[in-house]
Order: sequence, then structure tokens, then C-alpha cells
Amino acid sequence: MASTAGLQISHGHWFNTTLTSSQSHPCSRSSFPRPPAGDYLERSPPRCRRRCSHAVAAAIVVEKLGQRRSVGPSLPVPRRSRDGFLARRGRQQPAAAPCGSAVEGAGAAPATDRFAKTLTNLPKPGGGEYGKFYSIPALNDPKIDKLPYCIRILLESAVRNYDNFQVTESDIQNIIDWEKTSPKLAEIPFKPARLVLMDNTGGPAVVDLAAIRDVIAELESDPKKINPLVPVDLVIDHSVRVDVAKCADALKQNMDLEFSRNKERFSFFKWASSAFNNMLVLPPGSGILHQVNLEYLSRVVFKADGVLYPDSVVGTDSHTTMINSLGVAGWGVGGIEAMAAMLGQPMSMVLPGVVGFKLTGKLQDGVTTTDLALTLTQMLRKHGVVGKFIEFHGEGVGSIPLPARATIANMTPEYGATMGFFPVDQVALDYLRLIGRSDETVSMIEAYLRANKMFVDCNEPQTGPVYSSDLELDLTTVEPSVAGPKRPHDRVPLKEMKSDWHACLGNDVGFKGYALPKEQHNKIVKFDFHGQPAEITHGSVVLAAVCSSTNSSNPSVMIGAGLVAKKACELGLEVKPWVKTSLAPGSLVVTKYLEHSGLQEYLNHQGFHLVGYGCTTCIGNSGDLDKSLSDAIVDNDVVVVAVLSGNRNYEGRVHPLTRANYLASPSLVVAYALAGTVDIDFENEPIGIGKDGKEVYFKDVWPTNEEIEQVIKSNVLPKMFVDTYGSIMEGNDAWNNLVVPKETLYPWDPKSTYIHKPAYLENITMTPPGPPSVKDAYCLLSLGDSITTDHISPSGVIKPGTPAAKYLLERGVKPENFTTYGSRRANDEIVVRGAFANIRIVNKLLEGEVGPKTIHVPTGEKHYVFDAAMKYKSEGHDMVILAGDEYGAGSSRDSAAKGPLLLGVKAVIAKGFERIHRSNLVGMGIIPLRFKVGEDADSLNLSGHERFTIDLPGKITEIRPGQDVTVTTQNGKSFTCTLCINTQWSWNTLTMEASSPTLSANWHDRPRNCI
Repeated sequence: MASTAGLQISHGHWFNTTLTSSQSHPCSRSSFPRPPAGDYLERSPPRCRRRCSHAVAAAIVVEKLGQRRSVGPSLPVPRRSRDGFLARRGRQQPAAAPCGSAVEGAGAAPATDRFAKTLTNLPKPGGGEYGKFYSIPALNDPKIDKLPYCIRILLESAVRNYDNFQVTESDIQNIIDWEKTSPKLAEIPFKPARLVLMDNTGGPAVVDLAAIRDVIAELESDPKKINPLVPVDLVIDHSVRVDVAKCADALKQNMDLEFSRNKERFSFFKWASSAFNNMLVLPPGSGILHQVNLEYLSRVVFKADGVLYPDSVVGTDSHTTMINSLGVAGWGVGGIEAMAAMLGQPMSMVLPGVVGFKLTGKLQDGVTTTDLALTLTQMLRKHGVVGKFIEFHGEGVGSIPLPARATIANMTPEYGATMGFFPVDQVALDYLRLIGRSDETVSMIEAYLRANKMFVDCNEPQTGPVYSSDLELDLTTVEPSVAGPKRPHDRVPLKEMKSDWHACLGNDVGFKGYALPKEQHNKIVKFDFHGQPAEITHGSVVLAAVCSSTNSSNPSVMIGAGLVAKKACELGLEVKPWVKTSLAPGSLVVTKYLEHSGLQEYLNHQGFHLVGYGCTTCIGNSGDLDKSLSDAIVDNDVVVVAVLSGNRNYEGRVHPLTRANYLASPSLVVAYALAGTVDIDFENEPIGIGKDGKEVYFKDVWPTNEEIEQVIKSNVLPKMFVDTYGSIMEGNDAWNNLVVPKETLYPWDPKSTYIHKPAYLENITMTPPGPPSVKDAYCLLSLGDSITTDHISPSGVIKPGTPAAKYLLERGVKPENFTTYGSRRANDEIVVRGAFANIRIVNKLLEGEVGPKTIHVPTGEKHYVFDAAMKYKSEGHDMVILAGDEYGAGSSRDSAAKGPLLLGVKAVIAKGFERIHRSNLVGMGIIPLRFKVGEDADSLNLSGHERFTIDLPGKITEIRPGQDVTVTTQNGKSFTCTLCINTQWSWNTLTMEASSPTLSANWHDRPRNCI
């Protein structure tokens, strides 16, 4: 067997280190010789051992360990019984060995008596026991009672996983002392119980996992050892497009097109579900990941090998936070972090501050959960919560149903936090019964959470946790709202919408402006729509979509939308035929209760036919508008509008032609579709003329809360959830008929334009690189504030003429089959050509021109960003990016870091970074530098035509998180930036993504239990 001592998969990522026989460990305070193989982990200091637990090393487990970690049936298997199957999968999540013994044998230090005594029995009320659990009250520390509930989950995880190896006693003590240690940015490890993936961002991670198997096979070891070590669920929900709408068979037609375009991708996913242990793939048409997670995959409390512990999850979609509504700790991560967690590595995180958000009162009649979510988003963005947990509490929480809490938690990325957490209470338990959990399961969950001080009981006196900061909202003050036209936190009260719209038309170009002369505000454009006279103007609604995980499975707003459609039909109102309407629920259960209540019939009449069970319009898969309408928009430069019940409305995301995009409740989506414009005062102007010739106003179609609640009580039933998820793994004919390879190693097709073996796992070196030198780098792009991951790595349709389109044409792909950037993220050649390909991106180097191009500074030539970057690379030049605040906001997609890396970008110098994207940049080896407070590219008079040299230390051991770094330009100007690395572990944790994972020394000779 070939030796792999000191082997590293590397392409220049300087923070990823391994040990050669003569090196000292970068984490150590003094040099020490490398011990013999098989002795390494025991002899290195505990903290260093944790730092060196690399993801690939974790994946390469010996056969015996793999068997212990992967019990149960191979996946996928049909699931008739949810509780039975998920219970078996739960046993695949390794529960920590009882404290006081080594974790799975040698290699872990014995626990102290303090933690050993926390393992105790959880008795059943009638006798017997539910199982054992690690009791945090048994720590007998009064500070625990003051911890926020979300921090208690971190504490339990640390106690349960304590081994003085990956989790140390000081980690536990830091969490207990959270009130003091959080402001000091203490670093802790966290091991999530499971992972969830979606196809666009999870797909590349699975591709990398398959490629790692090839690497292991080339090293003459058994590739079957590469498997996830925690349960992984992948839901295919990002592939369906609204190609067909407003007809009865739209669902079938869209699914047929989805399969015809994505057959190769789906075949790969199906192969992965059988090739890898511990991986479940839910077929297309199963629903949206976050709703399926909430209704089906969530456990709330795990029971594995007789040990009970809280459910927790990370996912490759930023809206994984939706599960926070059910008291489950969870958040979005990049594919890089997800890969490490998948392979059993603890996630390093800064112990977060927690904002306590007190809710009082109750929402008024006619106000929806969406209105509340948009209000909270605006408040929290203003407060500043990046990197923080939000914990909702107060008597007002009890008045918010769990699906409504899910809407609020889903919007967590939009208000910038890591979690938007609702502790489990009676409302959560009632919801579990509604979705079909057995009484025995719910009783076990309640008993466990009460015993471990994780349950909120409104009938008991509340001592109250202590929070880092506090906010409060009286729910009676929330009013109907929308958000837009370009950002989700730009809330507009419904009563101010008309005036705000006209202000936007006249304002300078920006987040709230289009710079149109006042005389053009009411311009009317007439056109022929299939023989009918039609007209649009600035503010005309041309796309209305009830979609997204945020709202489309919340019964109150979905039933509300159905009632608006019903009242409109009864009054004789109809949506204009040129408005593209669609309905894409997050769960199949929605269809059951809309049909059972009879409301789907009215939605159909207004054009809101079922188009698919997936993300659709919310992620830009909105499909084409009618050509006559598109021509009228383009030829006359009309600022038209999309209204959707989604969570993001960044420029260029929803549809290329809708320059204004507003987020609204499903009920308001239907109302605006009926009105046909956002240039309307709903209080004083009619939305249409009824069949009796009288004016119909908003109040005439808007349902009361009582009307909505009556429909919910009689039509949203537990049997619907049980029936839906009892057969979800049966798939459909197209999925079941897919023929997939049976090999352990994936048979890569070199001609494939969807699934491409990543080139960044091919360059293997014997030693890790040092810190990169960034010398005389050119500025590839100079950007402003709020550059989102949609700007950096768009998900939308690949347009003819772009570098990605050229690549596909050269390989025989017809334009009608280009599909989207998102669906082709498992091909790094598309990822690099899609970097900064958003049609609405504003690059200051272009001096006012909008679009995915830049200036090649040495020549002054204008090129697509990809072409300019390749020109710089061919000339041997480094590149950097200048940016403003909130750089990398939005989706967790790691392609927004992979793309710039493949372009050759060495650093991003910004005013501020969003959490997940900053982590992804670090994971890919791109240096994130933050301007000092009060400074930015404009204040420093940086034109973007300079050449930049970044003064980094020459040795990894000299680099520290948050240190100052000097940047110098070729004309002698210099300024100081902060190195945005939050934890020391960021330099040393190696992942299996493009972050050049290290194959830790002699992995095949390591102790069987040391991962």
C-alpha cells in the first residue's frame, strides 16, 4: 500500500497544513518531533489534536469503524413508517460513549467525574424509561439557568461529545460562562446531529465526495470507506422551472421538462443514494427542503443507541434556519463546512452573542405572518445581528402558530443572523401531533426537554435567560407590508406603497431608485397580446408567484390566498391574461388541504395553477414571459414588477426583466395580481370592476382571521401529513425508471456538461503551501454595498453570448438546453464562467454601465469578467476585488467563493462581509480583508485602477485571527485592513471541498477509533 505521509491535496491554499516528519505543529507552543504512525493523535497536545482532525482523514475510516458508524439498511429504501425508518437512521448518528470511558476505545482521554455523572435515566410517567441522556442540570452550575435556550443546546452537545480530544473541558466551561466568554469571541466546537442538502449547493459536495473516492482508490485503498458519518438528507427542489403556467397540466409539463434537462444530474444523485451509506435522496417533486425538513425529517429529540439528545442540523441552504421554529438548532453553511461536518468533524465557531427578542400582544385582524416577518427583518437589520443568534420570547410568542414561526425563522438570513430560535413549548408539541408524530414520541420529546431545562412552559414562572442585547415588539403595532424593490429588509407599509413607488421611480439609481424623469412615471405602453389589446406601465405586475419555503406551506397565508381568489371570483374579478401567475407549494400537504377546502378551484380560475413542488420563481426559475410582453418591456424600457411570496428580491434574481421585485404574503400576491400594478393605494383606489359594474376594493376581497382559522380547523388534518410522507420515497415513474451505475466509483463522463470531476482535487503535493503572496494585483471588479451571492454566482438562466453559453455551444449543447447556472454547479467549468455573471451587477470600473463585464486595466479593454480574468492569469497577474458593506449577503452557495477562486482572485477587500460567505472565502483560500471602521474604497480614493500588494506574514504560525494587515498600492499609498478570520481553527481545519484537504499522515495506519 502506498504511503501517504505528509500528502496534501493542494492548489495553493495556505491555511491548510499537515505535518511532515521534521515540522513542528503550527498550533504548538514549541516544536516536537512527529511520533510514529498510529501514535500521533495520542501524543500531540489535546488542542492540537483537535486542530489536526482533518475532514479527509475523518472520511478514511477502517472497515470496522465504518460498520459501527453505519448500521441499518442501505439507502435509499421506501419508507412507509416515518418513525421506524428515521429511528433506524438515528442510530447511524454516533452517540458519545458514556463519559468516564474513552470514546469508542483508545485515542480519547478519560472524562472527569464531573461529566460522567451527567449521564442519567429519563423515566416514563407510568414506569420504565425513555432512555439515557446527558443532563445539563446535573452540572450543578447556577449559570446554566441564565443561559439562553439556544446556548443550552450547544452546552449539551459539548457535554455529550466531550472526549478531551475534539471537545475539551475548557470548551464546556466556555459555554457555561457564555455571558463572559461570548464578548471575548471564545471559540468552541459543535457537532451537528445531521445535515441537509439541496441539489444546487449540495450537488457539488456530493460530486467532491465521489471524487475523493477516486483519490483514495488511486492511493490503493478501499474507496468504500468514504461515507458520511452523520445522516445526510438531500432534497431535489432547485431544478424545476416555471416553463408552463396557467393551465391544468402545468405540473406534469414542468416535471417532464425538469427530468429531460436534468436526467444526468438526477441519475448521479440516485447513484449517490445507493453508493454512499447514511445518505438519503428525496426525488424531485417531494417538496422544498426546508418544509420537508420541518414536517418530516426533523426529530426535535434524537434517540440513538438508547441515548437521547437534541436534534441539530446544518445545511447547504441559508434558509435551513426554518427548523429553528421547532426548537431545533440549525443554520446554513457553505458546502465546504458541510463537507467537513458530513465527515464527522466538529465545526469551529465563535460562541455567538444572543439577542433576546421579546414579543408582546397579538397580531391584529388582517395582518399576516409575512407582515410580521418583514417587520422583524427590518428591525433586526437595523440593530445589526450578523453572526448572532436571535431567541424569541415573551407572552406574544404563544399567540404565533408554529408554521408562522417557521416563516419568521426562514427569514433569518435576510435579517443577517445565524439563528432565529423559538424554544419548544406547547405550541410546538401540538404541531408535532398535527404532522403525525405519535403520542409516545411527543411525550418523550416533552419529558426530555423538561428534564434538560430546554422546554418553555407558559404556566410556570419564568426566571428568564440573560441576553447579550434585547429588542421588543408589540405585535399589535405590526401593519400590512411588502418589501422591495431590491432588498428584503426595505419594508414598505402597504398604505405607503403608492407614494414609495413614485419616489423610487424618481430617486437616483440605487436600492430605492431608478432615476426616471417625472414626466415618464405614467408612461403607457400598448401592445398586442395574442389578439387582445394590452398595456403596461411602470409598476405593472407581470409576474405573480405564490412560492418559496418562506410562505407557501404556512396554512394561514395559503388559505388566505385561496380566500382572496374565491372572493375575487365571486365578485367577477380576473387577473389580466398577460400576468404570469403560478403556485409552487413547499409541501405536497398544501395541495391536499387546498383541494379538500375547495380553494384550489378558485386559485386555478385566477391562473394560480400548480406548477411544481420546488423553489421555482424564488430562486429565479420563473421561466420566460410571453414574447409579446417581453418585447414591450425591452423595447420601451419599462420598469415592471414581480410580486412573490419569497424571501429574496435581489436585482436580477427573480427574472431578468423585472427590475422591481416585491416580497409579500401569498394573499397579497393574489391581490396585486388582480390589481395588475403596485402603483395603487389599496385603501382608496379600486382593484377592479366587478361583474355588477361596481368598483371592487381591497377590503372586499381580504379575508378575516376568523374566516381563515375556520378553514384551517376543518381542512388541515394529521392524516394529510401521514399519507404524504408515508409514500414520499416511492418517487415517480421518471425517477424510478432512471438507470444508474452500480459501481463504487462514479463513472465520470468526460463529455458531460453537468457532472464534472473537479480539477481542484487533482493536484497533489507532498508539502502544504505557505501564505500566498499578493503582489501588484489588479482590481478585477470594484463593487458597492449589498453585493449578494446572486451577483457573484447567479442561479438564473444561462443567456446566449455569455462565456458559459460559449462553453456549452462548443460542446454541442443547444441554447434551449442551456438551463441555469444553478443546475450546472457540479461542473467547475460553468462555475468559473458564471462568476459575476449577474446581468444587474454594477461594477464601478464600468462607470455607470450595468452588467457582467469589467475593464482590463492594463489595456483599458472591456471584457466579460471571465475573459478579463483569464487574460490577467495568462499574463501572470494576481487579482483582488474591492467591495462595500454586506458583501456576500444571501444564499449560502459556495460557488460564490469557488468561482472567484477559479478566476484567480487572491483577496476581497470589503467594508463588511456576511457570515457564511466570509467562511466560504476562507475555506477556498481567498483572503477576506475588511476596511477599518469609517473607511472604504471611496473614502480612500481607490479608483480600482491601482495595483495592490498585501503584506501578509511569511509563516502560518505568525498569522492570527483579526490581525491588522497593510495594503499598499503601486503609487506608495497604503492603508490598514483587518484580516477577517474569526477562529484560529480556520487556518487549520481542512475540508474536502476545494479547500485542499490534507490526507493526514499515514491515515491507513491510524488507530481504528481515531477520526
